[in-house]
Amino acid sequence: MHMTELRLEELSATTIVAVNALSLKPGQEQFIAPTSYAVAGAVTNPATAWQRVVLDGDEVVGFVSANFDDDADEDRFRSVLWRINVDADDQGRGVGRYAVEKLLDEARTRGADRVTVIYEAGEDGPEQFFTRVGFVPVDETEYGEVVAEIRL
Repeated sequence: MHMTELRLEELSATTIVAVNALSLKPGQEQFIAPTSYAVAGAVTNPATAWQRVVLDGDEVVGFVSANFDDDADEDRFRSVLWRINVDADDQGRGVGRYAVEKLLDEARTRGADRVTVIYEAGEDGPEQFFTRVGFVPVDETEYGEVVAEIRL
């Protein structure tokens, strides 16, 4: 499949259906929602949430959810990538990298000095992807998840 011009759009009532229909590769579903995501999701303020879909033409091929909150209690939650999903058929085409680059651009315009991500290490997990796009492990949560960051 050749890639047309990827673009980012705010999550909307129209695109949320497509986001929920994004498929995963076998083994990936276990990495989608670690405990800390659920906890953070419960306290996420809509005013600080940044949710975008990645479109290839008219097709939703990815989703990225982040949070920007200068008043967060923990430094690692001030500028954080919560979730990134790329449709199984579109993985390996640069969709995820594009989404992360756009997130980093957004973080820079907001004056952030870094973007963090929290993930579970494991064979079919997202670790290789996060390392490839530049995240460096710097810490670990109380649940044993990896905290990684990209300094801006």
